[in-house]
Amino acid sequence: MVHCSTNAQPSPDAVQLECLLRLVELSAPRETAQAIVEMVQHRFGCGALIVMWLDDVAEAIAVHGAAQPERADMQRVAALMAAEQPIRVDGRRLDIRLDDDRAALLLEFPDEVSATVLDALEPCMRLAGIHLRRALQLQDLHQSHKQLEHSETLQRALFAISDLAGSDRDMPDVLRGIHGIVSTLMYAENFFIVRYDAERDSLRFLYFADIEDKEVPDTSADIPLDGLRGTLTWHLIVEGRALMGTMEQLRTQVAAPLRPVGPDSYDWLGVPMLRNGKARGALVVQSYQEGLGFTSEDRALLEFVGSHILTALERKRNQEELEQEVRLRTLELAEANRGLQLEVIERQRAERLQAALFHIAQLATADIDENEFYERLHAVVGELLNAENFFIALLSDDRRILSFPYYVDAGARRSVSREVGRGLTEYVLRTGVPLLGDSARIDELGRRGEVDPARIGRPAFCWLGVPLRVDDQPIGVVVVQSYTDSVSYGAADQELLSFAALQIANSIHRRRSAATLQRANAELEQRVAERTRELREQVQQRERAQDQLKHQVMHDALTGLPNRGFLRERLDRILGRLREEPGRRCALLYLDVDRFKVVNDSLGHLAGDEMLKAVAGRLLKCVRAPDMVARLSGDEFAVLIEDVGDRAAAEDIAQRVLDTLGVPLQLAGRELDPSVSIGIAIGDGNYIVADELLRDADIALYRAKELGRKRYMLFDDTLAKSAIDVLAMEGELRQALRRGEFEPYFQPFCRLADGEVVGYEALMRWNHPRDGVFGPAAFLRVAQDGGHIEAIDWRVFEAACASIQRLGENRPFLTINVSALHLQHADFDRRLVRLLERTGFDPARLIIEVTEGSLLDDPERVRMTLERLRGLGIGAALDDFGTGYSSLSYLHSLPLRMLKIDRSFVHALDEGTPATTTVVAAILALARALGIQVIAEGIETPAQRNALLRMGCEFGQGFLLGRPAPIEHWAGAVPIAVAGA
Repeated sequence: MVHCSTNAQPSPDAVQLECLLRLVELSAPRETAQAIVEMVQHRFGCGALIVMWLDDVAEAIAVHGAAQPERADMQRVAALMAAEQPIRVDGRRLDIRLDDDRAALLLEFPDEVSATVLDALEPCMRLAGIHLRRALQLQDLHQSHKQLEHSETLQRALFAISDLAGSDRDMPDVLRGIHGIVSTLMYAENFFIVRYDAERDSLRFLYFADIEDKEVPDTSADIPLDGLRGTLTWHLIVEGRALMGTMEQLRTQVAAPLRPVGPDSYDWLGVPMLRNGKARGALVVQSYQEGLGFTSEDRALLEFVGSHILTALERKRNQEELEQEVRLRTLELAEANRGLQLEVIERQRAERLQAALFHIAQLATADIDENEFYERLHAVVGELLNAENFFIALLSDDRRILSFPYYVDAGARRSVSREVGRGLTEYVLRTGVPLLGDSARIDELGRRGEVDPARIGRPAFCWLGVPLRVDDQPIGVVVVQSYTDSVSYGAADQELLSFAALQIANSIHRRRSAATLQRANAELEQRVAERTRELREQVQQRERAQDQLKHQVMHDALTGLPNRGFLRERLDRILGRLREEPGRRCALLYLDVDRFKVVNDSLGHLAGDEMLKAVAGRLLKCVRAPDMVARLSGDEFAVLIEDVGDRAAAEDIAQRVLDTLGVPLQLAGRELDPSVSIGIAIGDGNYIVADELLRDADIALYRAKELGRKRYMLFDDTLAKSAIDVLAMEGELRQALRRGEFEPYFQPFCRLADGEVVGYEALMRWNHPRDGVFGPAAFLRVAQDGGHIEAIDWRVFEAACASIQRLGENRPFLTINVSALHLQHADFDRRLVRLLERTGFDPARLIIEVTEGSLLDDPERVRMTLERLRGLGIGAALDDFGTGYSSLSYLHSLPLRMLKIDRSFVHALDEGTPATTTVVAAILALARALGIQVIAEGIETPAQRNALLRMGCEFGQGFLLGRPAPIEHWAGAVPIAVAGA
């Protein structure tokens, strides 16, 4: 039983509880891992390290921060992950798998890992592992959400670039807008775009923005590519691959020598804009600020954006070139046909064409459905030429199906599709050139096998078809036809339709791209919504798990009662109220189930659990709200009475609990009479914290158990002083061990006939520096309860073996008293042999004394230990013979060299009773028959010695023959003179 003073440090359970509660508040994996490490180190005082994978990189989480784990740590983690069991013990090392593939806890203790440590670690590590896995899963969800947001940002940027390309803004405004869009995706304060003309082998800076470089290139002039030989821009165009890094890094990335131009940058990133694997231009961003650089992700993003920017620039250039061409054409017509009506008509025709082309371009971005789009296209083409019979045919992506999204023939609207064959439409797609033909030309194509007449359908008087091209690739055909000789088409009509076809193709491709992008955005939004819903559900599950974890932390799993932590919180609140209301008091009943270990050992742990649940149920019937019952640990319970009138009321409740729990209980087919011992502490405003009240109730419980159990004891000042005295003596015992204040006293064994000393018994004494010499009776119980007795015994054993050799050539034998605690250790005999080797004491002169009580727990193990010792020459003596449980059975089953007749039989010899004389004579006769030496202990009078001599007892021990004394007293002593010898 551990007693705590008022200002004691928090218990390990309290520290563990505080750490577990802290885990509930954390959600980040690193913080959660740090809390687990701190909890283990505070609780068990061991080295702790968590190896955890975050972003596919192993990190080592320790008290002093995160670092790269060492190779030995990674080998331990690999072995743990490959094992079937989540716990791996190797001497002082203990490895625990917190997550199946992402986290492991590595512990290193000062001593070998015991089962007690494993039992203490298992529940808290199971809860910690659950929480760490939840933290890792939550971080994964956050990362996924960030990636979705990044994708959405990129989609919006591409859509914005596409909108800029289709707008009517001039090129400088478009390029500034593109610069702004790129700046939203990465650092792009210093940014330029160059366009490469392969036919002229020249470059043009379309856009240039730089905060350091004051030499701004002319954006209206072409620069020969060879004039930039060796520059980074030249390498981008010639090598056709991205370059990134500092100037030193860039020199290693290019094949030819590098010629720097402009100010040196801290980091430089350039990507070529490729079309069909050929560089058509380049995008460049650079940074002059140290620490502000670019990543491989920025490079991939800029390459992806660059392909879209190239498409946008090409479309914008095509539109400008078309507009420029239309304007030039209009000027040529006006100049050539000035003054002539024909020239006026041609000009009006050109203006109509230009207006039609602009109209078609606007349709690409108009917010209309596909059906209306094609109807408006038909109307615009009808303004340029006769388009009463008009259709548009489009190839599928696999170029196997030819669909007709818009088909008007003889006033009828149809929507058809067919496999690609050998019709007139397929001929235009196959040759890639316009076809203007009458019925004769069409018949000629049929005779040549270019077309299949069966696929032509109703023959047309005049048929005009122009391919629709995107990036020099035909995607479909636009066709007008006539069935009467009143309507025919010529070269001018072919030219008009060719102009219109270019813009129609761009508009159709633009609308397809926009529709694809819109579908992608819709799918992205749907995925984001679904992911958000999943995240919300997982957050709710986490909250439920946290509530469940909090309940598990604050309640006992077996009985469902509140645990010690819950009770402490409740007590703290109540004591706070009592300090505000001095007249009120509470009572705490601390209960311990009597002889619970016997039930557990006899009927098994399942029966023990059933008994604890039955006790919990009966205790609940003894209280009413707001009073509470809690299970503290093992077979310990507590009853908290929030408002008690006086001590007598608390005692009445305690008696009621004793009566209720004393009713017989049917368990495992047996009827048991359960009972408890109760310690009562009355709480008032003088108590500051709950641990003080728990301590006092525990002290009272301990006293109740000392008085015989099945009773209650009320805490008072006497019990408090007794507890303080015990604590003081425990502290003095620890100091005595460190200072070596324990020493052996020796009491002789003498031959009764002549008083010759044949051996000595080593007896424990405490040479207190202040109070003098103490016998074992003064401190033995405190030493046993405090766990010091074994250390003291071994100190006395070694000192006795070393001291006895000072007696010279007499070579008497030595006996030491060995308790049951020593015999429970499997290595007792090995440790004793090592002690004899250190001191040089002859094993044949050593005899260990054991009592009959020490043989009860495991007689077979004790017998085997004594057999091993006998093989080494060490003898055994049975002490206090005749007072145990089955003395005669031990005489023939144990390898004994000596037995000691208990002093109670020797003292009775003074009375001369025949029964005592008969018993002693029988013991002597039995020992002689078994070849065992006999020593009578406690001889204090000559009459006792003479009676033993008459019965044939050869050796004795007692105050008559010699009192215990230090070795200095016996060194050089003469044989003891015995009266009448």
